[in-house]
Amino acid sequence: MMDVAAYAAPSASAPLEKSTITRRDVGEHDVLIEIEFAGICHSDIHTVRDEWGAQQYPLTPGHEIVGRVLEVGAGVDRHHVGDRVGVGCMVNSCQSCAACDEGLEQYCLEGNIGTYGVVDKDGTITQGGYSTHVVVDERFVVRVPEALDPAAATPLLCAGITLYSPLRHWGVTEGSKVAIIGMGGLGHVGVKLAVAMGADVTVLSHSDKKRGDAATFGAQHYVNTTDEDAMKAVAGAFDLIINTVSVNLPMADYLALLRYDGTLVELGAPTNPLEVPAFALIPARKSLAGSCIGGIAETQEMLDFCAEHGITAEIEQIEASQINEAYERVVDSDVRYRFVIDAKTL
Repeated sequence: MMDVAAYAAPSASAPLEKSTITRRDVGEHDVLIEIEFAGICHSDIHTVRDEWGAQQYPLTPGHEIVGRVLEVGAGVDRHHVGDRVGVGCMVNSCQSCAACDEGLEQYCLEGNIGTYGVVDKDGTITQGGYSTHVVVDERFVVRVPEALDPAAATPLLCAGITLYSPLRHWGVTEGSKVAIIGMGGLGHVGVKLAVAMGADVTVLSHSDKKRGDAATFGAQHYVNTTDEDAMKAVAGAFDLIINTVSVNLPMADYLALLRYDGTLVELGAPTNPLEVPAFALIPARKSLAGSCIGGIAETQEMLDFCAEHGITAEIEQIEASQINEAYERVVDSDVRYRFVIDAKTL
């Protein structure tokens, strides 16, 4: 067993604080990683504040992890000491159901084991990446290409795969008409990925404040969704719309932007149920779908794609002492576009 420095939430209502957590011994198929960087995802905040269900405390969050391999188990053949690697939202799954057999561990029929806040196979609660070290089964560790800046690549372990997976699943390619709703921590990576895939990309945003950034990231078009005429002008325009915001949008208005056989993919998770008029779907065979991160093989594919195309997240690197301030800024949408913790400061 190994005691390591970490930041943890002592309760749902208390700020995160310096802590010590225990990592298991390195087993036959385990990898010990010295963490270099850990990303802050809005889902970390929802989770530690009990907004997505009761948690056991103290809890160390963090599911965007990049670091170097310090030690491997005797049976490990995928990774070697010194490799730069990453860990995303999962650290295990049943490995035997139909979904796992297809490389879709995120949809494990027995439920995948999240990187933090979930009962692990040994009965302990998983603890995440706001720490100096982590031990993970080799099957859930991915290689981070050396061509990528490690700090800026860290959010790709969640934000990157969350956007890459639906873009790939719905067949985005050269000439596809794609719209991204919201250009925050998720959306800005989605814009970069869709552009690199050759799509004609439109950002749908409730204000004009990110219009310049959208163009910098390669988006060909930008629509202020409060402008009724601008929205009417893109009616029936898109093959695929990806919604990254967690608010209850007027779904009929956005479904109207799809062409026939188009799909709107929901990534955001609003508190209240979505209201979807049936006739917003039926007349043009439109679809409303959901998507959740991606499997391990697809995550590796995403990282390799990003290395090939020079894609990383736009980040603000912080010290561990700034985590609580960063949380408040995320809630206030005061970051462009992701916070990343320097693990050396833990």
